[in-house]
Amino acid sequence: MLWQLTQMLWVGGWWLLQVGLLPVLGRIGLAPLLIDEIAGTFNALVVGFATACLIFQALVLMKAEGLVSLWRDIRGQLLLMALYACAMYFVVRFGWPDALRWQAFSYLVLGFSGLVLVLQPVPGWSGRVRQAHP
Repeated sequence: MLWQLTQMLWVGGWWLLQVGLLPVLGRIGLAPLLIDEIAGTFNALVVGFATACLIFQALVLMKAEGLVSLWRDIRGQLLLMALYACAMYFVVRFGWPDALRWQAFSYLVLGFSGLVLVLQPVPGWSGRVRQAHP
């Protein structure tokens, strides 16, 4: 359940920002420079929050499937790819601020790896119905 909650928060937040909030800000008539400033601030916050959630999800995966699942399991590989995208986003943002395309690329890699991660089964869930303990 922690896996799904964490995943919903960071992947849902990413997609809500891109598909929901930013287009609505453009439709209500805010100035484009203001929208860009809001997007830049929210993008950094979403990537920071996603980093914390990804670390937590990696810990949940390691607890459920073992350490080797980080590089042998598709979920672990997607988590590592998303973590690398977060790291690249912040390295480019603070170390090379003029490289906006690299920053956008790492942001998109984060979003689409999260989307593919949502389609994967939950760790420790083998398709059986869990029963409540009396």
